[in-house]
Amino acid sequence: MPDHILVPVDESDRSTDAIDFACTEYPDARITALHVLDPGDFYTATGVEGGAMANYEEIQKHHESRAEEILEGARERAAEHGVEIDTEQVIGGVSRSIVTYAEDHDVDHIAIGSHGRTGASRILLGSVAETVARRSPVPVTIVR
Repeated sequence: MPDHILVPVDESDRSTDAIDFACTEYPDARITALHVLDPGDFYTATGVEGGAMANYEEIQKHHESRAEEILEGARERAAEHGVEIDTEQVIGGVSRSIVTYAEDHDVDHIAIGSHGRTGASRILLGSVAETVARRSPVPVTIVR
């Protein structure tokens, strides 16, 4: 049985399913919900054009605040299963940050939703779950 499960979370239903999976399959393990803030999203989400100037720190704070809401939702979902989880947020490329976190924090297993990104960003960036599964140093369960 794994001792430490990492569950990457975003706003998708699949990441909620991954929290449910981790809590029901590994209720005695330490579970960490991780939200990755992709700096590339800071500007694209606000519609700022490449040449326009914006307050980067303000945009980042907005995304960090939204990340905390997502992590609070993960804590609440886990509590519905009677499980207390840890939460973390990091800034970086999504797939790479998930794999690096697993390597650096003694994670035994990753449970990840099958997809969180949709539309053009998913096509351009490829599937985060697939990339994590290929690069992970630990077993990965892709939750559908």
